[in-house]
Amino acid sequence: MSLGAWSGQRASALSGWLRTHDPALAATRRAARTAVVMPALFALCTQVLHSPTMASFAAFGSFSMLLLVDFSGTLIQRLRAQFALAVAWAVLICVGTVVARVTWLSVLATLVVAFCVLFSGVVSSVLAGSSTALLLAFVLPVATPVPLDQLPDRLIGAGLAAAAALPAVTLLWPRPAADPLSGPAARVCRAAAALLRADASATGGRRAFNIGACQIAADETSAANADLRRMFDATPYRPTGLSTSSRTLVRLVDELTWLSAILTDRPDYTEQPPACDPAARTARLAAADVLDRAADLLTDFRGDVGPLRSGVRELQSALAAMEASSTARLPVDQPVGESPDEVFTFISTLDFSFRALELGFAVVQIAENVSLAAQAFQRSWPDRLLGREPGALTKPLTSARERAGAHLGWNSVWLHNSLRGSVGLAIAILLADLTSVQHSFWVLLGTLSVLRSNALNTGQNAMRAILGTVLGSIIGAGMLQLIGHHGTVLWVLLPIAILIAGIAPAAISFTAGQAAFTVTLVILFNIGQNPDWHIVLLRIQDIALGCGVSVVVALFFWPRGAAAAVDKALAKAYADSARYLSGAVAYALGHCDAGKAGLPAAEPVAAQSREAAASARRLDDAYRTYLAERGAKPLSLADTTTLVTGVVGLRLAADSVVSLWQNSGRTRPKADQSAAHSAILEAADSVTGWYRGLADSLGGRTPIPVPVPLLPESAARLVDSVRTDLVDRDGQATAAAVRVIWTGDHVDVARRLQPGIAAAAKETVLR
Repeated sequence: MSLGAWSGQRASALSGWLRTHDPALAATRRAARTAVVMPALFALCTQVLHSPTMASFAAFGSFSMLLLVDFSGTLIQRLRAQFALAVAWAVLICVGTVVARVTWLSVLATLVVAFCVLFSGVVSSVLAGSSTALLLAFVLPVATPVPLDQLPDRLIGAGLAAAAALPAVTLLWPRPAADPLSGPAARVCRAAAALLRADASATGGRRAFNIGACQIAADETSAANADLRRMFDATPYRPTGLSTSSRTLVRLVDELTWLSAILTDRPDYTEQPPACDPAARTARLAAADVLDRAADLLTDFRGDVGPLRSGVRELQSALAAMEASSTARLPVDQPVGESPDEVFTFISTLDFSFRALELGFAVVQIAENVSLAAQAFQRSWPDRLLGREPGALTKPLTSARERAGAHLGWNSVWLHNSLRGSVGLAIAILLADLTSVQHSFWVLLGTLSVLRSNALNTGQNAMRAILGTVLGSIIGAGMLQLIGHHGTVLWVLLPIAILIAGIAPAAISFTAGQAAFTVTLVILFNIGQNPDWHIVLLRIQDIALGCGVSVVVALFFWPRGAAAAVDKALAKAYADSARYLSGAVAYALGHCDAGKAGLPAAEPVAAQSREAAASARRLDDAYRTYLAERGAKPLSLADTTTLVTGVVGLRLAADSVVSLWQNSGRTRPKADQSAAHSAILEAADSVTGWYRGLADSLGGRTPIPVPVPLLPESAARLVDSVRTDLVDRDGQATAAAVRVIWTGDHVDVARRLQPGIAAAAKETVLR
């Protein structure tokens, strides 16, 4: 094999490995950019300007502005964020330099500044994603006291970093405007739309041709969804500070999987499909149009959301017309008959309409999320910075105050993490001063590197940080021994070390990243000097002291981090949503209870709906905090998202039941309906009981319950109740019959979600 062919194979293998361990090459892109800019600035300051102070702040500034942040949005929005970060760096450098010379003042200032920086992340993803970079801007000057006359050199160094960062993010491998999930999600939407049109055509005639087209479209939908899941599952967790658009796309993955399951779980007709309500075909075609418009927005978030909103309104009108048609004209047109086969035929006729209703609700949910993602992407810079949600009636500052105020309670994960980080850094400053550690910056760096992860893993990350530092020090010391006085070699190795330090945490491990970062600093502080391998070994005591501070503070303020808060919020959300579904079924059956006067009260079920919605919002906040935490994640993003999206599915089933009966009025058939009620209530009790058991399991009290199986006897009882209880004197099914059957179908939707939720929950409990 020639040298060129061998090199090509190695490059191809390296590229494949990177794409596997670093999806979309996000970390590689940032690392490569930093590897170009950071050595160039360091060379300019040391070799041309001859200012070590400028060199340090230019190096750490470029490291911070190019590697520790990765702003989303359009190019203009990213440049504005970079400029705002540069201004914040200048302010924090000034504050840190002024307070650094007085111990008590530096400790107090660190406590206040660190808390403000960390807690501000609750306001928006822009601030959350900048927290580590902003803390480094304050830690660097406060840990290295100097006379005030050196402040201009510090500001010039940081200014050079900012000046280089702006063109770098524009010209050097800029971040794609689109999220890597948006393209695959758009393909799923288009494939699902094609399947809906083929399905509608198959039930409207020309069966032999259209059934084959349906199968092809179903296979394409399954393949597109599998591609989306593979890309999604390849990333165990996302970077700090997920934007609203990115978080929405994360949830969209499970919603599209849910839609694909509804579409592909279809009868395999070998004969002419049963007659169905034409309105169900109209609803399918309207849903297909909505999915195509959603795909257009996913392809370009800068597009107009108006057509998608218009399509959603048309779909909702089609669903309402189908519901009215199926509960009014269809029972008259389709006699139930006497035999079980005739009853099953009637129910199968309704099944096509119900599936249209079910997928219509799913498509509306998908469209609302896509619309939210596009609107969030199109927000103005002040709205994005201050975390104002799209469509909010309040002004940006008011929205920011409301969001921050909601997290001032002691149960807030964000408040705990902010206190933990600020107190940890303040104690590190105090100990570094009291113990006369010469390089207090390293103490704070050790504290910061560990506190950025959750407290449950703080002990593990402390050991990994120390292990990485030891390995990096050994490698660095050995490297200096080999290099000797050949300083040019250090200049050659510096960009390579930076590149590895940027890629390693995402593609390999926390320990590897810490080791590579240590090697980078060893090279950085030995360039232009006589290489001294002894000094690198002294860093271990500084890093160890910082890690020890972080462990003690983390365990004191927050024993388990945000993962436990997600478990608690999940348990509460599932319990409240299950209660809401039970209330919705009781509300539904109350409409056809002949023994009571007046319609059932709507307020109890409305209160349950509000409580379930409030629990879902608290879950979303805890989930966002979990995603924002750095360090090892005890649960994959895919499993966590499945559990969070399961709450949405459960609430949607309850919403659908309430919507089905809300405007139906009271039915007064003469027949006794106890059998129909019993069949629906039995199914609802078993399904909601499972979700209550799941909530207890997530709370750590019981094992994960076994999902409720499909019981044929329950279906048989419902069939029997339709024949005996829900017909009029002429044997015709009533509108109540259709609604009762659909109520049972909505309950069954919640049952069908259980296997996937149970599998993800087992991983949570076992972690």
